[in-house]
Amino acid sequence: MRADWAAIAVVIFGVTAFSISQGLTYPLISLVLAARHVSPGMIGLNGACFAAGMALSVIAVGPISRNIKGHRLIVLSLLGASFSLAMFASFEALWIWFVARFMLGFCASLIFMISEAWLNTACPDSIRGRVTGLYGASLCAGFAAGPLAIPVFGTEDGFAFSMLAVYVAFVAFASVIISRKAYTEPPRAAAGTFVTFVLAAPMLVAMVLAFGFADIAAISGMPVYFTELGYSPTFAAMSVTIMALPTAIAQPFVGMLLDKVSRTLVAVVTSLITAVCFLIVPLLESQVAILIDFAIIGAASLGLYTSALTLLGERYTGGMLVAGSAAFAMAYAVGSAGGSLTFGAAMQAFTPAGGPVIVGCLMMLFFVAFVVAGFRNRRPEAE
Repeated sequence: MRADWAAIAVVIFGVTAFSISQGLTYPLISLVLAARHVSPGMIGLNGACFAAGMALSVIAVGPISRNIKGHRLIVLSLLGASFSLAMFASFEALWIWFVARFMLGFCASLIFMISEAWLNTACPDSIRGRVTGLYGASLCAGFAAGPLAIPVFGTEDGFAFSMLAVYVAFVAFASVIISRKAYTEPPRAAAGTFVTFVLAAPMLVAMVLAFGFADIAAISGMPVYFTELGYSPTFAAMSVTIMALPTAIAQPFVGMLLDKVSRTLVAVVTSLITAVCFLIVPLLESQVAILIDFAIIGAASLGLYTSALTLLGERYTGGMLVAGSAAFAMAYAVGSAGGSLTFGAAMQAFTPAGGPVIVGCLMMLFFVAFVVAGFRNRRPEAE
């Protein structure tokens, strides 16, 4: 099998648009609503609408993908996301922002799931790890680039939302042109494959759940940890950027490893590195050492997800790829909720150091042991 580079290009363009949209809208919407004196509870509820849209898309992706071809579904989802962003720019009514946030979550998640399934369909196994690493780098770079647009476009007059809507619409237009040269198509999910996949590949689902747990614990919890210890808000905010950039750079190298050595071994090692780096955070005093450790956490935790996505393409084909992508989206949502709650509860119950230590212990004691034990079995037979 030769690589379908046109399809890979559409996937990377689409997922970058998804990640930039999410990376920009999360802080921007909060800042705009706070400036309008909306209560923190309502701001949080608005954010939950994005998650609700993602959850509904996981349920709906099977029936939708069976009736609409995957490449068309990606384009339609990009146009839906662009329309949602335009609603933020055009209206100030809070209830419209709730509807727009829900639509954005639904469309963005469809892009994410269909793109992952198509990526594995379009990619031969000999270079699957490297291509998946490039995909992970684009995803992470988009998340990092989103917040950087706020100082450029500002938070007034909806200009940032308008520019983002135009960008996403442009990506949809480019995807139509590029997809004409693709010779593969995203697979369609058969009825009931979501449950079938979860039962067939609990290890892969657990890997993504653990990635979501560690990723959101780092992104949302560590800045609070830094401020509790007396570091400046600037340092706390900078830590997230410092985490994102090396993470994006590291993923192609992780992909090369996935093509050269055992992919299950890479998964186990990256989870172990993530656990150790969380555990040693309270022992570090130098700001440089802390930021280096934080960057390693980002690279290793996303490497865990890159490993899971590569193993998904290695082991499964057809509709199970769509089901696997949907299961990954759900696992990430559950893991991210658990990471945020666990980190905050540990800091409150113990000392600030309790946050990273508890997260590190859970990654070490539960997940690593689970992966090592589970991967002793031979890989399941492909669909």
